[in-house]
Amino acid sequence: MEKVDTDAGFESFSEPWSPRLAAELNGQAMKLARLDGEFVWHSHPEADELFWVMEGGPLDVEFREAPTETLAPGELLVVPAGVEHRPVAHDEAKVALFEPAGTENTGDSGADDERSNAVRELATGVSRADAPGE
Repeated sequence: MEKVDTDAGFESFSEPWSPRLAAELNGQAMKLARLDGEFVWHSHPEADELFWVMEGGPLDVEFREAPTETLAPGELLVVPAGVEHRPVAHDEAKVALFEPAGTENTGDSGADDERSNAVRELATGVSRADAPGE
């Protein structure tokens, strides 16, 4: 077990749209990300994705086939698997993301730019909650 300080985690990186792995449990990843500006339209065909605005924003989550949802600090939203969406941060937002481990941040968009990168671990370490005996 290892405690993770999310404030220190956010301070350890400054690149927007470059999530950092903070913890894993039961096959899920909890990532910290700084979001600023528009991201690419994408979906995750096999995975729900949770956006939790911890600081800053607001964060708009735009949908092709549903109204935009605007999130303020302390608010979260679950985007169901297969739903095309695009996060847009009008001012930098510090966000926690929850999704199955190994989920690509650009989903099925085919994006080939600096935002489609592998999730890196936080400099402060990763906490992994494993079942007893594993």
